[in-house]
Amino acid sequence: MKLSIIVPTRNEEKYIEKTLDCYLSINLDKEIIVTDDGSTDKTLEILKKYGDKIKVLDHEKTKSIAANRNIGAREAKGEFFAFLDASTFVKDPNDFFNKAISMFEQDKDLIALTGKLSVVPELETFGDKLVHFFFNLVIMIRDNYLGSGEASGKFQMMKRGAFEKMVGFNEDLIAGEDSNMFYRLSKIGKVRYFSFLEVFHTSRRSHTIGWPRLLLMWMINIFWINIFGKSKLKEWSIIR
Repeated sequence: MKLSIIVPTRNEEKYIEKTLDCYLSINLDKEIIVTDDGSTDKTLEILKKYGDKIKVLDHEKTKSIAANRNIGAREAKGEFFAFLDASTFVKDPNDFFNKAISMFEQDKDLIALTGKLSVVPELETFGDKLVHFFFNLVIMIRDNYLGSGEASGKFQMMKRGAFEKMVGFNEDLIAGEDSNMFYRLSKIGKVRYFSFLEVFHTSRRSHTIGWPRLLLMWMINIFWINIFGKSKLKEWSIIR
């Protein structure tokens, strides 16, 4: 079974090398697709060093990270799509993805899954621990008990057919497209949260602008989507 790992980037020179080195070590049949959204830093220069080990889709700046992800998915050949942010890592990628695929093999009704979000230990603050505790709890309850689908874009994995039924991520949503995707997926099949699938990220936005402001931006954006059907935010990279 082939795995397609899709990583959207925009000015990720600080993180992209560590991310790619992590996923290139996976011993499964895989492809890594990086979709670069008009980077102006050294991201593309770094990507060129990997040669044919990865597929790089260098395109003009899009209006949303959803569009960036969809560009990668259209080129993907795998039976499973794994969408990960450019600063998201796992401790043991072989164990992680073998376990993830085994979940699909054990439960034929499962169409998508996500995992536990954590901040890399050396950067983690008390605020990070508190927010992520509640964030993971909400995701688990919505996915595993309420059937109303929730997941962060930092890690989502789904069957190709399920992605295609959704016609991809909603490109009109500048932010909140990740939650929207899992909500829509939950209406056509089983989605699940597995705490043993732990992914780490830098929490760079919360460390830059603070959790109170970031959470307020998220809540306003969710309200805007529910009321007006579109994102309040105009630029996806400010909250990624």
